[in-house]
Amino acid sequence: MDIGIRLLWLFVGLTSLALGALGIVVPLLPTTPFLLLAAFAFARSSARMTTWLHEHRRFGPLIANWHKYGSIDRSAKIVSMVVIVLAPILTFAIGVPTWALITQVIVLVCSAAFILTRPLPPH
Repeated sequence: MDIGIRLLWLFVGLTSLALGALGIVVPLLPTTPFLLLAAFAFARSSARMTTWLHEHRRFGPLIANWHKYGSIDRSAKIVSMVVIVLAPILTFAIGVPTWALITQVIVLVCSAAFILTRPLPPH
């Protein structure tokens, strides 16, 4: 594969990884989709980063569950739901315009529906 393409995939992977890590603490910024994109990009650019991501103690199990079963584990669902419930409360408390709050609630309801309809991994 051309070195320029590999560097592009590496950049996409690193950017996605950073956004996924940021999504752990920032409401409305998803973690899992960015980690999956990072895994996809690293598989095309860096065996070392692919191995690191798959073996990471926090990110690795999320990726493995998604790849093997299309599932999200219970603890990730619980954390997601807590953040989804708290985000609009915080948004309302800081006085964000109503249109933004409504948009946020719509996005969060769709996100919650997706998360809650994914199966749990078999354990």
